[in-house]
Parts: sequence; structure tokens; C-alpha cells
Amino acid sequence: MTQTTHLRIPGPTPLPDAVREAGSRQMVNHRGPEFKELLGRLGEGLQRAFRTRNEVLILSCSGTGGLEAAVVNHLSPGDPVLSVSIGVFGDRFAKIATRYGADVTKLDVEWGHAAEPDAVSEALARMAGEGRPARAELLTHNETSTGVTNPLQALAAAARAGAPDALLLVDGISGLGAVPFEADSWDLDVVVTGSQKSWMVPPGLAMVSVSERGWAAAERASMPRFYFDLGMHRASAAKGETPWTPAIGVCFALDVALELLEREGYPRIFARHAACGAATRAGLREIGVTLFADPAHASDTVTSALVPDGVEWSQMSRGLRGRGLVLAGGQGALTGRIFRVGHLGAVSVDDILTALAILEETLGGLGQAIRPGTAVAAATAAAQQAASGAGRPAAVAAGT
Repeated sequence: MTQTTHLRIPGPTPLPDAVREAGSRQMVNHRGPEFKELLGRLGEGLQRAFRTRNEVLILSCSGTGGLEAAVVNHLSPGDPVLSVSIGVFGDRFAKIATRYGADVTKLDVEWGHAAEPDAVSEALARMAGEGRPARAELLTHNETSTGVTNPLQALAAAARAGAPDALLLVDGISGLGAVPFEADSWDLDVVVTGSQKSWMVPPGLAMVSVSERGWAAAERASMPRFYFDLGMHRASAAKGETPWTPAIGVCFALDVALELLEREGYPRIFARHAACGAATRAGLREIGVTLFADPAHASDTVTSALVPDGVEWSQMSRGLRGRGLVLAGGQGALTGRIFRVGHLGAVSVDDILTALAILEETLGGLGQAIRPGTAVAAATAAAQQAASGAGRPAAVAAGT
């Protein structure tokens, strides 16, 4: 008998049956009427999800490709840029801008913590005092390498106050679609997300929204681009096409996924992710596992925790896999030190309870003193509390 695999990593995430089946449909002409109708439907659905009136363009690439598009379409070599990094993916955003010649100033935050709006204001003031006023800020919404969600609304407000004309370029890859997000009311210029995260879709698409301020900057920007030229994507989208051959099967899958998400309703989706996050954190704490992220900004899409003393991550991972559970290890400086439980996309509290039961059994087998059932009981209670709206700071739930 084939063992069921419980994939609980921060992405790619499990696919609902209807989404998986949609992705296996027969191809259509990507220059024909069927794809034109599909592309228009996807754009409208994504606008509702992003909470924006701006166009949302669909690129056939990973989320990193979307971040590269955000940089090269809106900046020029030598442009002063403030990059706010709270982990591996914040560092990656900065590396992309640096590689293309931007003058990047990094605001590095201790891993496991969120950025502070005052620190952003101070960094912008220092850059202006040096005669290098920022032309853009790079912000990460949710950092999967550390399990932290930035207070994006507050950071964006601080950035806008400190450099009113600068662009706000946002990595929304692992948070958008699962936790509250307001592209327009938070005054964000460029927002990037990826299909394999909260959207319950295979890897292969990056979705990018651009404000009018962003499009004006794109006309002046001189970084090289071709495949990622958003102006070409915008012109093609007006005809119901993409400039290059798109990942048609992934677009089919996204179409069905957006329908499922809208049927559930985003407020319910946010509540479901909050319950899964609360359950995961409570269950791990109950069995003596130390959480890594600052509790005030712990992510509702991925939980990070220290590998218990006396346990090697490689050994723990093998034990989990042998019981059908796949978790993610640490990245960068956290390799071997933490493990990460993904709870985004097509995930329920029952999925989390299953994962915690396997974790209990595995850690117990590795010599940890664990009473079976304690993690599941604590997680169940935390999920019920989260469902009632209790136990989560209002500012975190609202993204402030």
C-alpha cells in the first residue's frame, strides 16, 4: 500500500483535486479566444485578491522572477534603494537589486523578528542626509525562512512618510492570499506573489500588480530587461495575450483555484490560516519545542521552531518522512538549527493535528520525553480560540 504523504512545507503546497485535474487539461491556442477569456478572468480574480484596481500581470516564472521584474522595470543603475531584510528572501530581494547596479542600503533585522517602522524612518533619514534619498524601498510581507510576518501596513506608512516619492516594491509571495493584505489602501506600488504558495496551484506563475506611480517610474527606468519587460506584458494583456508562451496548464489550475478561494471567501480563508497557525504554535510549545519567531509577529503561513537539543535535523527529517510527513529545514545560517511547518494554501486544522501527531511519535522515538496526544489537545484548543477571534493581537491580524 502506498503511504500518504503529508506535505507541510512553505511551498509548493498541496493541490486540491479540482486544481490538479484542471492543470492536466488539453492545451489551447495561447493566441486564441479561449486563452484570452481565461487571462481576463484571472486578472479580475487576482485584482480582488490583491485588493487593487491596478492591473495584475501574469508571468511564467517563479516568484523570484517576479521580484527580478519588480526591480528591473522600475529602477536604474545607481538608484539609491533601501532594502529591509528579515531573512533569506529579504536578502535575495536585495541581491537582485545589487546585481543590476542599484545602490542598495540594507536594513538588516535580527532573524526571528519583524522590522520596526521607526527603524525604516531612521534609515531613510540617514540616506537623505547623505544626499542619497531613496528611490525605492524593498519590503518583504512574510518571510518563510524565519516564520515572521512583517507589519507591512505600518512599514509602508513609515516608508511613504520618510520618502514620499519613492516606490514601494513588495515581496508578497508567501503571505498574499492567506493573510489580510490591501495593496491599494496600503499604497503599495509593485506587489509580487507566486502560484505555488497560498494560491493552491503548481509552481510556474508569478503575479505582479503595478500602480500608476510604478508605471511612470518604468518609463524612466533603464535597467535591462526583455523576458521580464512588464511594459510588453501590459501591451500583450490588452490584447488578451502574454508576450511569450505562457504556462497554460498552470493558468488552468489558477482559474479553478481562484474560484475555490472566492467560494470560501477571503475572510474565512484568513481565519482558517490564523487557526492553523495558532494550532501549530500551541502544539509545538506543548511538547517542549521552542518556537523561533517573535510571538508578536509569528506567521500564520509557516511556523519556525528550534530542532530539539540532542536531535539532529537530518535524523528527525528521516523519521518524519518514514511516517509520511514532510517538513522543511532551516535555510542559510539557520540550516540544521530550525525546522519549519508550512500551513498555507489548501490546509485545515485537521491537517495540522495529523502533522503534530506524527511529530509527537517521531520525537518520542528519538528520545524526547513526550506524552502522546498532548500536542494535538493543545492545538485543538488553540484553533478553537483562534476561530473565536481570541488570542491573536489585533495589530498582527490586521497586518499593522
